[in-house]
Amino acid sequence: MPYIDMSLEQLGSYRPELEAPADLDARWEATLAEARTHALDVEATPVDTPLTLVDVADVTFSGFGGDRIRAWLVTPAGAAGPLPTVVQYCGYGGGRGLPHERLFWANAGYAHLVMDTRGQGSAWGHGGHTPDASGGGDAAGPAHPGYMTRGILDFDTYYYRRVLTDAVRAVEAARALDIVDGDRLAVAGASQGGGIAIAAAGLTDVGAALVDVPFLCHIERGIDIADTDPYQEVARYLAVHRGHEAAVLRTLSYVDGVHHAARATAPALFSAALRDPTCPPSTVYAAYAAWGGPKEIDAYRFNGHEGGEGYQLERQARFLAELWG
Repeated sequence: MPYIDMSLEQLGSYRPELEAPADLDARWEATLAEARTHALDVEATPVDTPLTLVDVADVTFSGFGGDRIRAWLVTPAGAAGPLPTVVQYCGYGGGRGLPHERLFWANAGYAHLVMDTRGQGSAWGHGGHTPDASGGGDAAGPAHPGYMTRGILDFDTYYYRRVLTDAVRAVEAARALDIVDGDRLAVAGASQGGGIAIAAAGLTDVGAALVDVPFLCHIERGIDIADTDPYQEVARYLAVHRGHEAAVLRTLSYVDGVHHAARATAPALFSAALRDPTCPPSTVYAAYAAWGGPKEIDAYRFNGHEGGEGYQLERQARFLAELWG
């Protein structure tokens, strides 16, 4: 996207008035209450790797519908904890990958829990390992996009209802681990992972949020102006199912990061890329403006959806160090 979405000055004052569904809180409370009827049953199995400076565990826990969700836990070798912790969510189409891809936070002294995204992990990276069992049983294993329109005509059947529930349960699973300091726990992610992190921070108590070029924010505008998928999956769906617009937009409103940001209170560090064709900067700034707690945002004027990459990761580590000491 050319630098024409909005100027930086316009972005800084952009505060769209989006009306949340009247029953948003009630339906999410009921969803999470149902998930919590299933024992969390966190299991952490040590993994033999060639890595000598970190310890790795294959973690499973019960997410939406009691489905078993997988994650990597990477910690400094021999650490006893409790450690400050980053719970990370993956970008669209990717999975948790391989543990040796997840070394930064452990080397900064953190416990790092990387949640696999149910049904994803076949578009890039090194794969995912969690089927979307409630969306079709074990046969609904990691698949190629798209996911945006699965069950989209009703919140109860919508794919992201399951994913965001898993995200909250991942925070709860992390806190169940002895090595984790539950008072110093941040949620983090880029793109889809950023949108999931916003929702997790709005739906449960966390200590901080690290949100990069987030997806699932100001979704209706994203559908209208984003040049690429995943937003365009919805546009193509509605180009065929012309009578479903009202139902689709209502379902999407329950997962929109703008509404979840308004319910979040933890300190947050956002980033946006001003030439981002996938998550246009105005959609990011809409969520940032709505955020209910202390917040900062970094803007990368000349970058696309890659955002700040390694520069932003270092910035995040300094942000948490300043926050927690």
